[in-house]
Amino acid sequence: MSHVIIGTAGHVDHGKTALIKALTGVDTDRLKEEKKRGISIELGFAPFQLPGGRLAGVIDVPGHERFIHNMLAGIGGIDLVLLVVDVTEGVMPQTREHVEIMDLLQIARGVVVLTKIDLVEDEEWLDLVEEEVRQALAGTFLAGAPFFRVSAATGRGLPELVQAIDEITAEMPARDARAPLRLPVDRVFTVAGFGTVVTGTVLAGTIRNGMTVEVLPAGRFARVRQLQVYGRQTEEAVAGQRAAVNLSGLEKEALPRGSVLAAPGSLEAAYLLDAKLKLLPGVPRALKNLTRVHVYLGTGRAVGRVVLLDRDELEPGKEAPVQLRLEKKLVAQHNDRFVIRSFSPMTTIGGGIVLDARPVKHKRFRRDVLERLKELEQGDPAAPLVQRISREGATDANVL
Repeated sequence: MSHVIIGTAGHVDHGKTALIKALTGVDTDRLKEEKKRGISIELGFAPFQLPGGRLAGVIDVPGHERFIHNMLAGIGGIDLVLLVVDVTEGVMPQTREHVEIMDLLQIARGVVVLTKIDLVEDEEWLDLVEEEVRQALAGTFLAGAPFFRVSAATGRGLPELVQAIDEITAEMPARDARAPLRLPVDRVFTVAGFGTVVTGTVLAGTIRNGMTVEVLPAGRFARVRQLQVYGRQTEEAVAGQRAAVNLSGLEKEALPRGSVLAAPGSLEAAYLLDAKLKLLPGVPRALKNLTRVHVYLGTGRAVGRVVLLDRDELEPGKEAPVQLRLEKKLVAQHNDRFVIRSFSPMTTIGGGIVLDARPVKHKRFRRDVLERLKELEQGDPAAPLVQRISREGATDANVL
């Protein structure tokens, strides 16, 4: 049975958290400040029992523009997104930005949920809102997504939405539980008597009680003391599940959000990433070489500079090979998706795909470099390894 992660997206106060509570019975706003202000600030989590028998994980993201960094930490590992739009307000700024982010990250599937229909009596108004949303989603991955009109307050439309979620997720391929472990950390805390606990989505592989994991980018090792999946003690957690991991021998400070639990030796953290970058069409100006940006990858984030390898500036709507030179190490793999935001003021301006997670520093306009990145872009899974062996072999020969 495949395991799936469902996420929310949408503008602040459009009813994402209320919808998840209606679906799962869990209020994902756990912080005192969230209760006081009536909006989500941090990521929220809930288990979701589907009619088909599967227990899905839900990640509820904040919709306020000030907390977009928290949204980005949660949205990358999901399989299905619920785009929530309040029918009394329609499409709003964060509706558009969240869709742009999910498009850049190539989220697999989505459902559009029109909420708060109990506040509108006129069916023609609902038709107008739905048409507005459809127009806003034209050309995105949600262009052909199904629409549902629901009320978290009255329950209207919820059974149909649940049935659709069950059917869509049943068709999704399972993640690879036999691959090397990879678990990006989205939350870390301490529990009296137990020590450090981290949570995250198992993107690949299996994590088991008693096993030793490598913590990156810290480069340290820890033993798994206890595991929970959706609040229940378990001996293992597999790809596609959310897990809480109690680690022994490691203090909380060594595990900030953005860390990754990995099979020892399977991943590396790096200051350099070779990538294909796309600038969003609506960006007001071209991106110049060495522009400083915020880079979001998995649950991690870092400031870095974009080195344009084949041009002096990247026009809105265009793509180019780049090297990201980071001020803090990030953990990546070939084909990982990332998002970039302008340094100040912070707005989403583009994103792309990692081509090489362990490159050397490049000079610009080098034909051999550009040809190598083009080969990596073609999608041959063996290309990164072959190129790395060739490169390291050449280095060894020069030393001898």
